[in-house]
Amino acid sequence: MNNYNNNLIDKLPHHLKQYIVEQHYEHYTAVDHAVWRYVMRQNYRYLKDVAYYPYIPGLKKAGLTIEHIPDLQTMNDHLKQIGWGAVTVNGFIPSQAFMEFQAYRVLIVAADIRQIEHIEYTPAPDIIHESAGHAPIIGEREYAAYLQFTGEVGTRAMLSKKDQELFEAIRKLAVLKELAGTTERAIKTAEEELCHIQQNMGEPSEMALLARLHWWTVEYGLIGTLEDHKIYGAGLLSSIGESVTCMQPEVKKLLYTIDAVNYPYDITKPQPQLFVTPDFQNLVQVLDTFADALSYRKGGSESIQKAIDCGLVCTAVYSSGLQVSGIFEATGAEAGAYLQTNGPTALAVDDKELSGHSKQVHQKGFGSPIGKLKDYDLPLEAFTIEGLKNIGVEKEKNAVLRFQSGIEVSGRVVDLLIYDEIPVLISFVDCTVTNTVTGKRLFEPEWGRYDMAVGEKIVSVFSGAADKDAYEQITIVPKEMPRSQYTKKTLRLHALYQQVRAIREGNENENLIGTIWQELQLKYDDDWLCPMELLEILKDRSIHVEMQREIEAHLQELKISHIELSKLIEDGLHTLGHIELLPGR
Repeated sequence: MNNYNNNLIDKLPHHLKQYIVEQHYEHYTAVDHAVWRYVMRQNYRYLKDVAYYPYIPGLKKAGLTIEHIPDLQTMNDHLKQIGWGAVTVNGFIPSQAFMEFQAYRVLIVAADIRQIEHIEYTPAPDIIHESAGHAPIIGEREYAAYLQFTGEVGTRAMLSKKDQELFEAIRKLAVLKELAGTTERAIKTAEEELCHIQQNMGEPSEMALLARLHWWTVEYGLIGTLEDHKIYGAGLLSSIGESVTCMQPEVKKLLYTIDAVNYPYDITKPQPQLFVTPDFQNLVQVLDTFADALSYRKGGSESIQKAIDCGLVCTAVYSSGLQVSGIFEATGAEAGAYLQTNGPTALAVDDKELSGHSKQVHQKGFGSPIGKLKDYDLPLEAFTIEGLKNIGVEKEKNAVLRFQSGIEVSGRVVDLLIYDEIPVLISFVDCTVTNTVTGKRLFEPEWGRYDMAVGEKIVSVFSGAADKDAYEQITIVPKEMPRSQYTKKTLRLHALYQQVRAIREGNENENLIGTIWQELQLKYDDDWLCPMELLEILKDRSIHVEMQREIEAHLQELKISHIELSKLIEDGLHTLGHIELLPGR
């Protein structure tokens, strides 16, 4: 794996590194480079007036230029100067992985770039959105701190199975839309599947609610006042269509508060309202308020129930510090009295798996009481070694522990695990665990060794395993995205784009312009971007005035015959009329 000489990438845990792919810069076609250049020229012309002020110098700070699709080495050379890094991934990755990359201060960049058909906006992540949208503002210290904090919260927020279904449906639709040659029927079917899932999500999970806050800030946020505001959200900064329409009064502007969590969003449509924050510190304060209501900060029986309901791997943290990672299930015991997992379970402390307590050891699950002992006010984790001996907990001695909840543990102590002078685990053999209230047996002697967690209460519950690398959580995202298959005709068009680029950069004779223009008219009369690039060269060099008129007339005709191209062509022509405003001119 390429670390781009950036230590932050080296420090990423293995479960995140599995998402990283090579950029394969050579795969970008000449049309791809022209798409990047068009979008960035439009962005520069427009965003210099409406983007939050560090955006334009931020491009340079992030190692981005208007002329070339960025390469990850250049980006990392620049970003590491401000304490960040960047890696390429294939399109959408699971939301928790996305968030965790942010927590490690690594920007994920989709390796692909949008097709020319979706040049204004694409619902799929692409290199324009990820690099030109997110990277330029990372140099703002308060915003970068918010981004990292969002990642830290997102790493712990609870998911649901519905979230996974939604992710898979969104990813499928995005891939189909960006894959050349996909039929309208296939796209419509995928859209219907996505719509069905969205309409049957049920109560939103913690991650779904966090995703709303992330959307209305990191992706679609405005900063300033309701009357005077600038764009800082990456989704707007990378959309040459919506970055214009979002500033119009028809799009309602609301003050950004915790109430934004009540506004769902649709990634396939322009947003009906946007939120304005007075400053980036307000983003941190709102997120901190939101995090206070999450299971990883609250703990308790309500949080355990969320883990049971989601049906995915979660981690419950005892007040002793012991972390139990697995799929939780209901036990029928009084709420908060007994914790039970079903299937492979691992035990950890401080996010590091305990030796001898992997999911291979606890293959069939793990169960343990929660609470204080009967007749003792002191929680069990507060007992000293001597204190434990006084209540009969000593190696190779029989012990009976009766909990206030009615759970009773009886067996021979064979091990006692102490961590930072706090008992976290007591192990028994010949052990029986009984719920004396209901008479139900929770553990039988013939089941083998019984490891009992120590802890008065569950102080935190979060999504995923405590030690993700040890738990071997494998990605569901394929390593390689399907690539478009081009016809000979399309490949020839790519070659024409490349010739135009070579002429502009001084690597090809400008006498070829007339030949290129003739071929475009004969074989590619519905292409608009290559003629636009030819026209730019002619205007910039003040040559072939008659050919300039021909190309402009052709583009004006395309505006009429292809109404969907009208704004793109108009904006492109307008930019050509202001070439002197672009950097380097």
